[in-house]
Amino acid sequence: MEGNAMLVSRIRDENGVVRVVAREGTEAFVVKGADSLYALAMDCAATGQKLADRISGLGFGDAVDLARAYAEGRILSPIAHPDAGHLHLTGTGLTHLGSAATRDAMHANATEEMSDSMKMFRMGVEGGKPAAGQVGVQPEWFYKGTGAAVVAPGAPLVSPAFALDGGEEPELAGIYVIGPDGTPFRLGFALANEFSDHVTERQNYLFLAHSKLRPASFGPEIRLGDLPQDVAGTSRIIRDGTVIFDAPFLSGEANMSHTLANLEHHHFKYALFRQPGDVHVHMFGTATLSFAAGITTQAGDVFEIEAADFGLPLRNPLAIETGADTPTVVKSL
Repeated sequence: MEGNAMLVSRIRDENGVVRVVAREGTEAFVVKGADSLYALAMDCAATGQKLADRISGLGFGDAVDLARAYAEGRILSPIAHPDAGHLHLTGTGLTHLGSAATRDAMHANATEEMSDSMKMFRMGVEGGKPAAGQVGVQPEWFYKGTGAAVVAPGAPLVSPAFALDGGEEPELAGIYVIGPDGTPFRLGFALANEFSDHVTERQNYLFLAHSKLRPASFGPEIRLGDLPQDVAGTSRIIRDGTVIFDAPFLSGEANMSHTLANLEHHHFKYALFRQPGDVHVHMFGTATLSFAAGITTQAGDVFEIEAADFGLPLRNPLAIETGADTPTVVKSL
C-alpha cells in the first residue's frame, strides 16, 4: 500500500464475517488476521507500537470494494467495544470560529448584554489556544451516550417520539482507547454526525443536555495519525433525490478557537474517562447547521457529510419514532 494517511474501517464480508479494512489510496484491502480494530488498538496501547505500523505488519489480503459494501449495508462503525457500555459518545460546542452566531441567536435574551453562548465562545477565543504545556479555558462539554447510541454509517438516525426536531451536526470526532495504565491513546479522526434536537435546545439553554441525548454516527473510515490544520468538507441534506441543503463545513485547528490538546485535556482530566479498556468518540463541534438556514427535516431525509481527507462520506437517513409521547412507568421492586 502506498500513499499518505492510512484509513481504516470495518465491514461484514459476503459471508457475514467482520473484517478490518485499510487503505492509503483508492484501493482497500482486508487486514490479515484482524477482525477487531479495538483489539488491535488495545494491543498497540499496551506495547507502544503505532497502529498503522501494526496493521502494515499484519499484511493485507483480498481487495475490498468499499463503495459496494456501503451500498449493500455491510459497512460497520469503524470501532466498537465488546461491551457497548464501555464506549462513550461525548462532545464539545462553541469551538469553531463562526460557531457562535447561530447559538447566540438561539439563546439570546433581549434583557442581557451577551448570551451565555457568546460568553462561552469568547472565552474560547481568548483562552482556548494556550502555549504548549499550559492549560487553557475549558470548553462547553456534553454527553451523548454509550455505544448503545452509535448508529452505523448508512443506518437510520432515529428521532424519538418526544423530540421536537432531529437535525444534523457535521463534525470531526477523535477516536480514543484507554490503555492498561489509564493513558488515553488517540487512533485518529473520523467524520461524525452529532445528531441533535435544536428546537428543544432553543427553548432554554439548560435543555442542551436533553437535546444531545440522541443517536450519533461516525465513520465510515478513521483517518489514522494527526489531523490536518485545515479541513474543508460539505454537509448536505437530500430529500426525495433532491439536494435541499448544501453548505461547507470547516474544521481543523486553523478554523477552531481551541487547540485539540486543550479539548482533549478538558475531557480526559476526569478520572471517569480514563478507565482502562474504554473507547471514547469525542466530537469537536461545528459551525454549520441546516437548522440555522431554516431547514425543517423530515423522515426519509438523508444526511451526507464528506471531506476529502476522510474517505467515504458519512450518510444516514432520518427516521422518526412513531407513537405518542407517553409517560415512562417506573416499577417498584
